[in-house]
Amino acid sequence: MRYPKDHGQQTRRRIVENASYGLRQNGADGLSVVDLMKLADLTHGSFYAYFKSRDALVVEAIALAMDQTIAHWLDLTQGLPPEKGYDAVVESYLSPRHRNNPARGCALPALAADIGRSGPEARRTFAGRFEKMIDVIARLIPRGSSSDARQAAAGAIATMVGSIVLARAAGDRRLSDALLEAGRQALRNQDANVFPSP
Repeated sequence: MRYPKDHGQQTRRRIVENASYGLRQNGADGLSVVDLMKLADLTHGSFYAYFKSRDALVVEAIALAMDQTIAHWLDLTQGLPPEKGYDAVVESYLSPRHRNNPARGCALPALAADIGRSGPEARRTFAGRFEKMIDVIARLIPRGSSSDARQAAAGAIATMVGSIVLARAAGDRRLSDALLEAGRQALRNQDANVFPSP
């Protein structure tokens, strides 16, 4: 059987996409090479034709997941004034839909702890993408200096991630919903400092 010219690239992309979803659902240590290849409906025997190691695939899958979050935030905020864009990101992030769908959600709550125990390449990739995430939020914050805006953005992201982690961990839906609301409220309170009154 003859494959299209870009078949190898398409297959590699399919492996990375499926690994990205699987890692967010199960954690970086929760899936073997066999499991990761099964997600793409492939046998593990072909894995090394596409990647030099499992870690190499994990790094690419993390990068893709973080790029998807960045793209989502940019789409949400396009054409909105800064305060409305900031609110749109917070509401989307701290929503039951995001909480209930880790495989399609942000990589930070799903993988940050695993990445902290990973090798230097995974941490470098994470740090580079995280800087971009901070940049997206910082552009929505009208602070006096860019360093102040970046600090406020990092704090907002940390609050959102922590709220989602705890909401997912709570075994009780009522408690989980309350944790999401607590995160939204904490960020609303931060809004008073971030967005000057008219």
